[in-house]
Amino acid sequence: MLYSVDVEIVVPIKDTEVKARVRDAVEALFPEAEFEEGHGELRGEAHSLEHFSELLHDQQILDTARGQFFADQSGDTFSFDLKKQAAFRGVVNFAVGSPGELGEIHVRVKVRDPSVEAYVDHVAPPTEDGRPVTE
Repeated sequence: MLYSVDVEIVVPIKDTEVKARVRDAVEALFPEAEFEEGHGELRGEAHSLEHFSELLHDQQILDTARGQFFADQSGDTFSFDLKKQAAFRGVVNFAVGSPGELGEIHVRVKVRDPSVEAYVDHVAPPTEDGRPVTE
C-alpha cells in the first residue's frame, strides 16, 4: 500500500549545543528527512517514517508509540515529542511530562492517504503479547 504523509520535525537548538551534533542525532531517527537550520532551531521535512518504524520495532515499543500517536491526534494529523538526549544515542524515547532541559524533538505527521489509523497501524502495528499482529 502507498502512504501519502507529510512529516514536519522541529528541534530547538540551545546556544550551548553543537548544531552538527543535534542534526546528527535527529537524522539518526529520521534519515529520510531533509533539514535546514533556522534561528535557534532545526526544521526537517519527510514523507515517510519507515526508519522510525524500524526503530520502534527494534526497541519493542509499538504499544507506547501507538498510545502517543493517538493521544495527540486531531483529524488527519498526529503529533508527538521525543527526548533529544535519547536521540543522541539513536534511541526513541517519547517525551511525556515536563520538558527536558535541552528541549524536545517535535514531530507532526499529516496523513493525506489513506487514514491516520491505517498509517499508525503501518508504522506501529497493534501487538499481542508484545508481537505485531498481522492480518
